[in-house]
Amino acid sequence: MDFGIVFANTGPFSQPDAAASFALAAEAAGFESLWTVEHVVVPKGYESTYPYDPSGRMPGGEDMAIPDPLIWLSYVAAATSAIRLATGILIVPQRNPVVLAKELATLDMMSGGRLELGIGVGWLEEEFDAIGVPFAGRGARTDEYVAAMRALWSERPASFHGEHVDFTDCILLPAPASGTIPIHVGGHTEVAARRAGRLGDGFFPGKGSHEEISHLFDVVRATAEQHGRDPSTIELPCAGRGAVGSRAAEEVELLAAMGVDRVILPGFLFWNDTDEALARYGDEVISQFR
Repeated sequence: MDFGIVFANTGPFSQPDAAASFALAAEAAGFESLWTVEHVVVPKGYESTYPYDPSGRMPGGEDMAIPDPLIWLSYVAAATSAIRLATGILIVPQRNPVVLAKELATLDMMSGGRLELGIGVGWLEEEFDAIGVPFAGRGARTDEYVAAMRALWSERPASFHGEHVDFTDCILLPAPASGTIPIHVGGHTEVAARRAGRLGDGFFPGKGSHEEISHLFDVVRATAEQHGRDPSTIELPCAGRGAVGSRAAEEVELLAAMGVDRVILPGFLFWNDTDEALARYGDEVISQFR
């Protein structure tokens, strides 16, 4: 079992010195990956419903600092040597896929192949309006953007002709270190699970009970089989909010029995006494699953 930390680029870790020391301490404690979140802007007084909290509002409020995930990951990549660098998630339909493919390939190559791309379609309609991209149809655009980026990473020259992306005989270099970048589909719905089954290298459910998450995993596996894919090749990371305290190991074992291969903890657990909290979790929990 691997262990990661999500919301890695928020709270005190949004600042440069704290980000670097946090990443180094997480690496030393045995954490395998850091997962960033993304919002370009948060429109004040937004009316969209945040789907991962009963209040319908983002934790941290509208004025919480959220550094750009790719720039933040580039910064901590330079301070570390082994920990994997992940987006959890990147709002793909807000971005230009050709430019994004270049940014991701460069970060992956410069970090020695440590990048994991968690993707989502977004929920904050007012943010899409501010950026100037349509909220409607964002799922279909995401699917097409993924296909276009994979073509740019793997073909030289690459051509792609879709409804939203169109290019001919383009060469994108540097390529990712291994020729491609693992893509994890984030979300909490069957739509997201089916997307993961069709095109994902992993599925990262953002919330749910054990029963709800198990059902979504079943949807991922069934969809993969329907599309001629081997379900066992799709990674199944999962939020591990219950994997803390005296019952942490028990929760990790339950998640493992569900098929989870990476437990991802919220970063706020380590906001206070960061080095000590990370080292303690490594000694008390991670060490049991190595």
